[in-house]
Amino acid sequence: MSGDKRRELILQTAFEMFSHRGFSGTTTKDIARASGVSEAMVFKHFSSKDELYAALLEAKKCNEGLHEFPWESNVPMLEAMKEKDDFGVFYNFALQALEKHQEDIAFMRMIFYSALEEHEMADRFFGDFVGEIYRFLGGYIEMRQKEGAFRKIDPKIIVRSFLGMLIHHSLNNILWDKKRRLLNISNQEAAQNFAEIILKGTAEQAG
Repeated sequence: MSGDKRRELILQTAFEMFSHRGFSGTTTKDIARASGVSEAMVFKHFSSKDELYAALLEAKKCNEGLHEFPWESNVPMLEAMKEKDDFGVFYNFALQALEKHQEDIAFMRMIFYSALEEHEMADRFFGDFVGEIYRFLGGYIEMRQKEGAFRKIDPKIIVRSFLGMLIHHSLNNILWDKKRRLLNISNQEAAQNFAEIILKGTAEQAG
């Protein structure tokens, strides 16, 4: 096995273990054993467990296109922004977010674990990704407020309310209600309803 393939194997094994055990619950010995290599080999590729954890996040960015923020490839949403179609903006953002959550449950679990363990990876993810969502959506909302489309509410509150619906819905489906006993709807229906709720609550005429 080449060095690159062995490194990839270690990364993939670590990813699966971190997503099920968390950072604290996974040791380099565990990763080495599951990868079929020695612990020394793990340290040959990664100087520490923290470096391995950071490499996982970087690998996800490259492999999943996360080096670009999701909205950069969300053509329907970008078109809706140009046309000032508020429903189209929120609907397409929500649909893409819900689909990504569902497609990569292991990554979602790893991010949740890192937050609960107060690992620096959680801060990095929040600063690099979540913070940018606030700036991006908040900027659009502020522009539409100036045009009289939205009520004068702090844009960050609107963004947090919107993301709260998306994240809570995904958490239920991923962690607590996998069989969808409480609510069993498609991503399309969820995105439509969440977009309508946020817009009806923030539209200027709602005040």
